[in-house]
Amino acid sequence: MTWMTILWPMVTGACVTMSLINLGIGLRQKPRAPYLLFSLNAFAVAVFSYLELAIMRTDSPAEYLALLRWADFAVAALVLSLTAFVWVFFGTGRRWLALLAAGLTCFAMTADLSPQPRMIYVQLTSIRKMETFGGATYTLAEGVPSPWNAVFYLSLLLLLVFVADASVTLWRRGGRRRAIVVGGTITFFLLAAGGHSALVESRTLRSPYLISFAYLAILLAMGIELSDDVLNAAQLARDLRESEHRMILAAEAANLGIWVRDLTQKEIWATDNWRALFGFSKSEPLSLDDFLHRLHPDERETVLQALARAIEGDGRYQMEHRLVLPDGQMRWIHSRGRVEFNGAGKPILVRGVSLDTTERHKAEQETQLLRQEIAHVSRVSMMGELASSLAHEINQPLGAILRNAEAAELFMQNGSPDLDEIRAILVDIREDDQRAGKVIDRMRGLLKKHDLDTRPLDVRELVGDVAALLRADAAVRQVDLNLDVPSDLPFVRGDRVHLQQVLLNLILNGMDALNGARREDRCVSVAARLDDPRSIEITVSDGGHGIPADKFAHVFEPFFTTKPNGMGMGLPISRTIIEAHGGRLWAENNNVAGAAFRFTLPIVDEEAAAE
Repeated sequence: MTWMTILWPMVTGACVTMSLINLGIGLRQKPRAPYLLFSLNAFAVAVFSYLELAIMRTDSPAEYLALLRWADFAVAALVLSLTAFVWVFFGTGRRWLALLAAGLTCFAMTADLSPQPRMIYVQLTSIRKMETFGGATYTLAEGVPSPWNAVFYLSLLLLLVFVADASVTLWRRGGRRRAIVVGGTITFFLLAAGGHSALVESRTLRSPYLISFAYLAILLAMGIELSDDVLNAAQLARDLRESEHRMILAAEAANLGIWVRDLTQKEIWATDNWRALFGFSKSEPLSLDDFLHRLHPDERETVLQALARAIEGDGRYQMEHRLVLPDGQMRWIHSRGRVEFNGAGKPILVRGVSLDTTERHKAEQETQLLRQEIAHVSRVSMMGELASSLAHEINQPLGAILRNAEAAELFMQNGSPDLDEIRAILVDIREDDQRAGKVIDRMRGLLKKHDLDTRPLDVRELVGDVAALLRADAAVRQVDLNLDVPSDLPFVRGDRVHLQQVLLNLILNGMDALNGARREDRCVSVAARLDDPRSIEITVSDGGHGIPADKFAHVFEPFFTTKPNGMGMGLPISRTIIEAHGGRLWAENNNVAGAAFRFTLPIVDEEAAAE
């Protein structure tokens, strides 16, 4: 056993080990290409190292040529894989140089495809044993050089130019360490290995081939950089895991459930918190159908449409929906997500979070019920304020009915009653009855508890009904109630009773503001006009003293009032009602005297109004 029979197997074993390690990494980690190309490169060096040792120990010219043919193929695989590795790992370099170097290598190898390999020697004249230090011997060949060998060395030269160009470009882009360690090592040791091989084949140098030893340095440089990438990737993975744990902890603290929908695999990944929200176990596989099955039947199609719009549109998804758990419990869930697209613009993932908003909806429902109760109390309170005048309004038709009935009774006592006169009396009775009935119906409508029921409304009719209710009270207070509502205004969408409550409250506030005003100033005006193509503005103004500057910002605050016996809820309730209709309510002082309250209501289209 000599130093040759020890060193070359060690090189072979080292190359095989590096090849297997990087093959395993390449099969498990992305990006795979650099590791798989390095594995192929190292395996090609291992094969060549084995063949180098076999060539040094051969005794037959035929065996020498056969081994030399396989060594040429190993070198070709080495050059091709090295070229591809630099192109992929650096991400720089001129493509035409890489393709030309690879093409010339393949072209040179065609000389070894004939029965007699001719890439290095046209003819092998002799082989002989040579002795080196330590008593080690090796086989040295002599023959006629082949011109095909020049083509191969030209491909090596082009490979060196390609590597140098790619390294310089990488250096300029900031990858200085990689350019020096990998690019510099490849350039130096390719020159050394190629120059040594050329000297051996020209018989200028009496030495065995040492390509595998030179290339071992290249493999080490490549391996160091790849190992650094692996370490960085491992550190990044640890950082990502730590970040993921923190994110999940923060999401759980906020009661958020995180989910990721894979559009290609048609699977859903979700955190334990999300699974708990939707009633899934921790290990249960999830799909879109499983998710849709949990949704309220009335909302499945809506959610599907929202997801489809996000995928086909700008990638944003936001939805609030109900879900029904296996035990029958219902929850409100607010979900928000974003679609992720690949380089080709194809959607691949949808990432998002979900939040349980059930308690918020319960609170909103309770608040809405409380608002309705307060609004009802406010209407009853207003009816209490109008009680005396409304009683007078009803007593008038009732008294007329009584007098007409007594007159009819007198006519009937006559032996020949005047039937035409009796018919006229009956008509008067019917009209007075209808008049009293309308007053009672308006009162009953306002006093009755009522949910918001929007429908097309005639503004002129709406204002007229409120004015009819307030006519008697305005007369008692000696207030002129002026209406300026054009008959050609389009219909608005709203709830009749709630909007009547707003108008009643604003007009009554205007009448209250006139306490102490002169008779000629005691006027409340109600006007309506087209605000814009989509809304109508209604204004209630008075000729009182206006709103003091220090109280102007507080008039819509709950429980704020300037009246001695006021509740301070009329204006907040009115603003809530108007905003629920999609409009807005605000106040301003008039230029001359008094204040004006204005609100807008949305216009409905002609088809909805016709219905």
